[in-house]
Amino acid sequence: MPDHSPPPPTDAPPDLVLQGSNLSLHPSGVDTGARGERELLEPFTRFRTAPLTALQEFGQHVNGTGWRSYDKIIGKEIFYPGFSENMIRMVMAQPKLKRKIADLAGKRMEVELQEGRLGPIGLEGEEVEWRGERARRKDELEGQLAGVAEKWVGEMICKMESKYFIRGAYYLATQLLTRAYHQGIHVNSEEVLQLRRVADEAAKKGQSILFLPCHRSHVDYVSLQLICYRLGLALPTVVAGDNLNFPVVGAFLQHAGAMWIRRSFGNDQLYITLVQSYIDTLLQNGHNLECFIEGGRSRTGKLLQPKFGFLSFVLDSVMSGSVQDCLIVPVSTQYDKVIEVDSYVSELLGQPKKSESLSSFLSASNVLSLKLGRVDMRFHEPWSLRDFVTTQRSRLVQQPDVSTHSEDAAFRRRLLTTLGFRVLKEINDVSVVMPTALVGTVLLTLRGRGVGKRELVRRVNWLSNRVREKGGRLAHFSTLNAETVVDRALDVLGPKLVGRVEGLPEETVFAEDRFQLSFYRNMTIHLFISQALVCAAVYTKVKAGGGEDAQHISYTELREYVLFLSHLFRAEFIFDTRPLDENIAETLMGLEADQVLQTTFKDGKVDTITLHPAERSIGRENFDFYCFLIWPFIEAAWLGAVSLFMLSTPRAAKNAGASAWLPLPAVQDRAQLLGKTLFHQGDLSYFEAVNKEALKNAYTRQEEEKTIIVRREKDGDAKTPPKVSLAREWQPKRDSEGKLVAEGKLWDFCERIGQGRLEGKSRRDSGAVVKRVLELTDLVAAELWMPADKAVSGQKGRKKSGAAIPARL
Repeated sequence: MPDHSPPPPTDAPPDLVLQGSNLSLHPSGVDTGARGERELLEPFTRFRTAPLTALQEFGQHVNGTGWRSYDKIIGKEIFYPGFSENMIRMVMAQPKLKRKIADLAGKRMEVELQEGRLGPIGLEGEEVEWRGERARRKDELEGQLAGVAEKWVGEMICKMESKYFIRGAYYLATQLLTRAYHQGIHVNSEEVLQLRRVADEAAKKGQSILFLPCHRSHVDYVSLQLICYRLGLALPTVVAGDNLNFPVVGAFLQHAGAMWIRRSFGNDQLYITLVQSYIDTLLQNGHNLECFIEGGRSRTGKLLQPKFGFLSFVLDSVMSGSVQDCLIVPVSTQYDKVIEVDSYVSELLGQPKKSESLSSFLSASNVLSLKLGRVDMRFHEPWSLRDFVTTQRSRLVQQPDVSTHSEDAAFRRRLLTTLGFRVLKEINDVSVVMPTALVGTVLLTLRGRGVGKRELVRRVNWLSNRVREKGGRLAHFSTLNAETVVDRALDVLGPKLVGRVEGLPEETVFAEDRFQLSFYRNMTIHLFISQALVCAAVYTKVKAGGGEDAQHISYTELREYVLFLSHLFRAEFIFDTRPLDENIAETLMGLEADQVLQTTFKDGKVDTITLHPAERSIGRENFDFYCFLIWPFIEAAWLGAVSLFMLSTPRAAKNAGASAWLPLPAVQDRAQLLGKTLFHQGDLSYFEAVNKEALKNAYTRQEEEKTIIVRREKDGDAKTPPKVSLAREWQPKRDSEGKLVAEGKLWDFCERIGQGRLEGKSRRDSGAVVKRVLELTDLVAAELWMPADKAVSGQKGRKKSGAAIPARL
């Protein structure tokens, strides 16, 4: 097969000098119709159809024909014999690691002295002998610690030593990935050209690039590595949890760029210093890195809160002066369909996460034959970490109560927090909204069971316009019309997620698996969180009923409820950092321009807010859209609050002397069971509200607010589950029969959340609902207060019964 590839990249490879706005890494060889799009991943011949041609193509990669040679890369040279050994030597030579080894050896000697294993200095003749023994013992201990450290370094570091291996791995990964994502991997040409220019400048200065992507799938790091390879950039060292370091696959990934670190460091000072020394070594030598800002993969589709562990190491490298600077590049990776969503739903419904293994990896191989649509990767403009630190220090220098010394703990924490949330915001800024996210969002924000095809296309167009107005980006589909894009999205989502009703005059579809579709809806919610909160506040009045005059809400009431929800969901969403009143004012202005809400003014200020007459005339469809976005989260928060009633000690248990402290994981498991029961009995509108992640966030918030007290082992023993108890002032009352009473701070808190809940069947009969919910809460909590032996037998009985609640609801 002739080689039609472009020549190796120089300052800017010819195939990247484009006129359009997008660059497609499309494998099919077919013109997608998008002006300015080009292929970066060449089409591969399948072994089944043309084995000789396919072998020839594979040989071109292994031997390095044309750009595949990967010789003229931008960045630090990583492929040479002895790369791993050299890296180990450099890490072991780090001064901080040597100091830590000496310090740990000295502390161990002190222990041995106290235990009497090293004799005291006695007579003059014995003193020299004892000192010699101590020196020998110290050398021995330092040697042992150094040996352990060197072994750990060898297990930790990435080992990209062979160009032949990387070429073959690129070929294999591209084959697999482009068969799963048949519409290709897409990037923005301007962004990648800018990235190449910045990488070239960084290479001349010996600086590293730190890629900080969001994390929704294991495909994330494969996609970024493929793009860097095709652009001629030095492959980044990927920070990965050692749970992926299982036989065969672990070794492959390590030679393809993965470095392994423990999921938890505990208080292992040697290991912590070792990781810092390795990071210092990589940054000092200009090696690119990649780390997922959220830590683990998002199981819900929206961004998780930032994890600061790895960022802390990089920040220390720069602030300590060990490294002059490095460049930060936030990266967004979006998918039409995420391979792992099925397993995510299982985990969110309380099933334990399966350990990574070769068998589980191979069992997922069937996804490679599916048509999962496309991948879109976007790169934010790179920026200097050193400049960021300098800017933050200069901003705080005006505040006399805040120290800006590099060792000040409060300043460092503030710096880390600001850094993490800035990266998340910039990931959201460059993210694109995929067609599946548009369709999934529309299907979950419509009243009724199904929707006709024309109406679906109309609402997708409406949502697309709202995305653009909010400054969001849509996946580029060139000249394809909305109906064609919707058809593509429906094909990718498939009948498991979106059902079709046959035999009707118009093609009609409906949300078959609402739980899974919520993953794709959550990819858009960050754009509309302000509108959703404001509309939920207005809904508290709409829900109360009455005429139009009764459905006005004062600005003060609206502001209070928006503030309440913002605090409630601070662990769920990435909020605008502007002042609340400024944000509300802009949101109201936009909603009024769209004729969703109408405001009245008094003395030049907003006085009241209500539904716009035009919105009432179309059946509240746009207002309901924003409410539908936030209602599942309000339901989850309400469930989390109601479940706290389980922490109220029953009278019988109190009389028996039961402890008020319960295992937190067990409480959260029972909270899920409570949510499932409430859903099936009609007192909870959204099954996705019972997801494990939302309940964890709810309990984290209650701990921060001191509604609950969580007691953890001081040594951080992971085998001992934390215990939880309800704070004294939040304890609910019980009547003379020992039944829970709907009074007190906890019930008021539940009611406050409930003001914004979607009104469901029989909710207006509040007395009966309250009685039923509280009685059910006590019933579900009963097992938590059983003696340990009976509780265990009860759990075994439930497991044997195998009663499972389906996710597809």
